[in-house]
Amino acid sequence: MAGDEWSSMGCGDSNDEWSCVQLLGQDAADTAFRTHWQTWITADDLKEIQSYGLNTVRIPVGFWINEDLVNDGEYYPRGGLEYLDYIVGNCTELGLYVIMDLHGGPGSQFPGQQYTGHVVDSPGFYTGDNYERAYKFLEWMTERAHTNPAYFSVGMLQVINEPVHSGDYPSEAADMVANYYPNAWTRIRDREAQLGTADSDKHHIQYMGEAWGSGNPSQNLPDTTFAFYDDHRYYKWDTSVSATQDGYISAACNDNRGGSDIIIGEWSISVADDAQYNGEFDIRDTDANNDWYKKFFAAQAQAFERSGGWVFWSWKCNWIAGFNEWRWCYKSAVDAGIIPKDAASAAGMSPC
Repeated sequence: MAGDEWSSMGCGDSNDEWSCVQLLGQDAADTAFRTHWQTWITADDLKEIQSYGLNTVRIPVGFWINEDLVNDGEYYPRGGLEYLDYIVGNCTELGLYVIMDLHGGPGSQFPGQQYTGHVVDSPGFYTGDNYERAYKFLEWMTERAHTNPAYFSVGMLQVINEPVHSGDYPSEAADMVANYYPNAWTRIRDREAQLGTADSDKHHIQYMGEAWGSGNPSQNLPDTTFAFYDDHRYYKWDTSVSATQDGYISAACNDNRGGSDIIIGEWSISVADDAQYNGEFDIRDTDANNDWYKKFFAAQAQAFERSGGWVFWSWKCNWIAGFNEWRWCYKSAVDAGIIPKDAASAAGMSPC
């Protein structure tokens, strides 16, 4: 989603942060990532987000942003905390609510995925030692958010992004639901108790919802006060949806993702790989389908607002597959006239 940026950093064909650090060496990689962080998302981006009527930013971070948790022999870029502080501080100044998402867990929580920071064949997250590192990350972030004024807008902590599915890794998923999930809750709440945090100021704690397929996230939680659930709804990969304009609109209009404790934390206006360049959906060198994409955006936004709201994936990317692929990029889709500059006006655009 940012291939040109990745190449400009010198990461070449590296598949993740880990392999880029190995390729460049630690010091050179740190310099390359520092330049990226300084320029990719800035205060101007956040002001633009606010100007479009958006009120929430989900920030995906790797556990390695707390460098004390990185083991010898692990390869992650260093120095990111300074820029996280900068982004969060600007969110606080602008009144943007922040979901702090543990996007890359120790040992990698899902195989073959770049979002973990280290692409692996077998997920290594599901061990006592790596759970402990994740708990320490959550405790550290909890304290930082409650004691650093720049973090005032951080209201929600997501304990892990996109873990394994029960159907593929039944023992790992079951262990996570039985052990990691309730212990993560307890470690956050215990740290808040140590800090003397008022009940009304406690963090919202977020888990992947049951629709993700890892089991019932709440079944072993000691409490569900301020518990929220993340739902990643990509029609693109739902083979039960007819890959036609009418099929996608019908699916979105009739979708019910659940109650107000469910946030659709990732979605896009992309369509199935085998349909995205056909006459109904192509966006390369043509605006013939633009009006349909406006409707598709509005239908999804309306559906997801019947639940707890939404966060689009992603705010910014550069050219994908050699063209301006705005179906994944909120900022680019606004610039293309697909997504309205006032997010609230989507309701009036919905075909439902």
